[in-house]
Amino acid sequence: MSTPRVEIYTKAYCGYCHRAKRLLDSKGVDYEEYDITMGGEKRQEMLNRKPDASTVPQIFIDDKAIGGSDDLAALESAGKLDAMLGL
Repeated sequence: MSTPRVEIYTKAYCGYCHRAKRLLDSKGVDYEEYDITMGGEKRQEMLNRKPDASTVPQIFIDDKAIGGSDDLAALESAGKLDAMLGL
């Protein structure tokens, strides 16, 4: 089983972003972080991938939109996150 690609769009000083990264870090998961504090190409990329995204973080696992920090925590609480992360 290959390791899934995890991507997270964040902004500086975002508590929810920090919480989501802390959960991923606790699982030992590598992820690509895109800081969109100043907007730019990565912000537009995030909106292209998930047009209704209005908050950060926005998390993608193998190109599937997971949602934000609360959505990630809900997957963990439901016991579904480890399988998605290949753990």
